Amino acid sequence: MGDISAEPSMEEILSSIKRIIAEEGDAAVGARARRSRAAPAPVEEAEAPEDEGTHEVLELSQAVADERAKPAAPKPRTAPEPILSQQAVEATRQPLEALSRIVVKPEVPGSDTLEGLVRELLKPMLRDWLDANLPQIVEAMVAREISRITGGR
Repeated sequence: MGDISAEPSMEEILSSIKRIIAEEGDAAVGARARRSRAAPAPVEEAEAPEDEGTHEVLELSQAVADERAKPAAPKPRTAPEPILSQQAVEATRQPLEALSRIVVKPEVPGSDTLEGLVRELLKPMLRDWLDANLPQIVEAMVAREISRITGGR
């Protein structure tokens, strides 16, 4: 079996995937920029010759403003128009609530099945049998246990 500690954690895997996606996204933006720059581009201020004494450092954490690379903002989705009008909803609500009140829910869970029905029918018979026989059964078992503990005296 392999060592579990050698396997990367979920956070490491996710950060690796995010890094790859970001790199691929940057490469795609760069490719688009190279294709669009087939014609000579005007010299920008950053590309202009500088004095020998001053050098500007390019920070890679800064966002590049390329309007063509930005995707269009998604249009906000509007909720689809409901099939029923509000009047139809209100008109049908009361009869459906009345129907749900008429439906009798079983008092005991499971009594709406065949097994539940049989249990409900057997309960009175089982109660009568236990009332008649349980005291003698318990008395006999207790007497047997007492004689076993005392060694049959």
